[in-house]
Amino acid sequence: MVLEKILKENDIKKIPESEWPILAGEIRSFLIEKISAAGGHLGSNLGCVELTMALHLALNLPKDRIIWDVGHQSYTHKLLTGRREGFDTLRKYGGMAGFPKRKESECDSFNTGHSSTSISAGLGLVKARELRNDDYTVVSVIGDGSLTGGMAYEALNNASKLETNFIIVLNDNNMSISENVGGVSKYLNQIRTADSYLDLKESVLNKLMSFPGGENIVKRIRKAKSTVKSMVVPGMFFEDMGITYLGPVDGHDVKGVLEVINDAKRCKGPVLVHVLTKKGKGYLPAERHPSRFHGTEPFDIATGLSKSTKSKSNYTDVFSTVMVKMGERNPKVVAITAAMADGTGLKRFRNAYPNRFFDVGIAEEHAVTFGAGLAAGGMIPVVAIYSSFLQRAYDQILHDVCIQNLHVVFAIDRAGVVGSDGETHQGIFDVSFLSSIPNMTIMAPKNKWELSDMLKFAINDFKGPIAIRYPRGEAYDGLEEHREPVKYGKAEMIYEEKDIAILAFGSMVKTAEAVREKIKESGLSCTLVNARFAKPLDEEMCAYLTKNHKLIVTLEENVASGGFGERTREFYDREGSDVSLLTVYIPDEYVEHGNVDILKKEIGIDADTIYNKIVTKAKELNL
Repeated sequence: MVLEKILKENDIKKIPESEWPILAGEIRSFLIEKISAAGGHLGSNLGCVELTMALHLALNLPKDRIIWDVGHQSYTHKLLTGRREGFDTLRKYGGMAGFPKRKESECDSFNTGHSSTSISAGLGLVKARELRNDDYTVVSVIGDGSLTGGMAYEALNNASKLETNFIIVLNDNNMSISENVGGVSKYLNQIRTADSYLDLKESVLNKLMSFPGGENIVKRIRKAKSTVKSMVVPGMFFEDMGITYLGPVDGHDVKGVLEVINDAKRCKGPVLVHVLTKKGKGYLPAERHPSRFHGTEPFDIATGLSKSTKSKSNYTDVFSTVMVKMGERNPKVVAITAAMADGTGLKRFRNAYPNRFFDVGIAEEHAVTFGAGLAAGGMIPVVAIYSSFLQRAYDQILHDVCIQNLHVVFAIDRAGVVGSDGETHQGIFDVSFLSSIPNMTIMAPKNKWELSDMLKFAINDFKGPIAIRYPRGEAYDGLEEHREPVKYGKAEMIYEEKDIAILAFGSMVKTAEAVREKIKESGLSCTLVNARFAKPLDEEMCAYLTKNHKLIVTLEENVASGGFGERTREFYDREGSDVSLLTVYIPDEYVEHGNVDILKKEIGIDADTIYNKIVTKAKELNL
């Protein structure tokens, strides 16, 4: 087995060229086997096996630096740097991360997880290299999807000024350039650099310049040539920016990519290598359904079908269903996503109302301001973005939506602890960064029916910026009998007793119900309130609870700073209340990857830990 010969970085250079195809096949088989068992990002990794091999053959790691944009395509990179054994713990708590991590290996030169960042980071490394008089090579690998993000163009604009080498690899797996154009481009590259072509070009130029008015003729020919060239050479956009363009090259030809990378290393200045790859390459189900195999659960290798037997709907499914109904009932409702139509559940809305669905690509900032424009024009935009990605558009939320108090609905999926993707994807900051913005309203449902009610309230009954956050995974179907109408800024009393009151926000209502049962079994009384709103806080309910309760407990799936518990404590402090307040939250730290239940226990927001905290506090208060 060739793959077994790879024990550390640069071992691939000991593999003879004749065995490169064997190694590529073994890598694909290994990834399919491991990811089918544990889940993970498959399609993108299968698509860049040969590209990664070529980079490792051309570079000397860890001295040279590779920055993987997003980073979910770094599995082959991890294999080629000696981390094969780590795949048994991939994305598990305490195991190997699914993204590049500097603390995991010297060969991971920059932590990534969000898109469109690699060129900026790479440019920073290049400048650091210059200032420190070092001599390593820097390569930023970015996909065609990530190139839709505005940050990538900001970086390209600055990179164009470089006078030292910087390699940008554009991993184009969308096949946006047809074979004909690619072939013509390759042909033109060949003839433009041939000696016979250069000699003929110089001879014709000299002859034309000898004629009267020859200079004007040359100018016109050059202008016409540039026009034709821009039609058939896809790299003219980059060339016009001052970035040398090489390609397109077949990304599944190790030797071909290696040759181009070596050519790029000799360039004095920024150079973009355009590589064409196929997402899911080598595994038919992933080739046919690349979106499904972007981030996949465990699956059956023979069929490609998920091993999951879950039949209950998740919160994204609920959102999807209600959005279609809202679109039918109100022609002003429009939906916006940032390259996540499937992930956010807007695929059904797109199919039903294609003219009112907008996928803006990986461009969250644009998505929000675009939504603001739609709202200013009289529409009701629903902007569906994962919690972790929404923070990329903080300025646009504040400046373009909330200052103007525009009716934009933010559907914040994957709020709270999401699990295996780790610290870059945990949705644990949205309450904090949104609650500081004037005019913003923040809600969270206790179960699937309340998500439906909140979305209808946000669209039909509210005028202004409003956010609904809901978690990843199976939608809670408990407490169905408790379905009071949603009223602005009002909490919902679920069970009213005395002494101890739990004020739970969103997903933590389910946990609070389990905690309350444990408290009741211990012989104590316990009230349960569904907060519903983090902003505005239901101060009337908070004041009411002080009458018959000595201990009030807040629960939230958000960090402490700026969170629901902190806002509740501010209220009681302001009122001069002597009630004892216990706030349960996620510590102000980044949460690593792992199983959600394990993570919740580690950070102290699971039912058992919360129960123990409450009982300990109750004993202190002699309850």
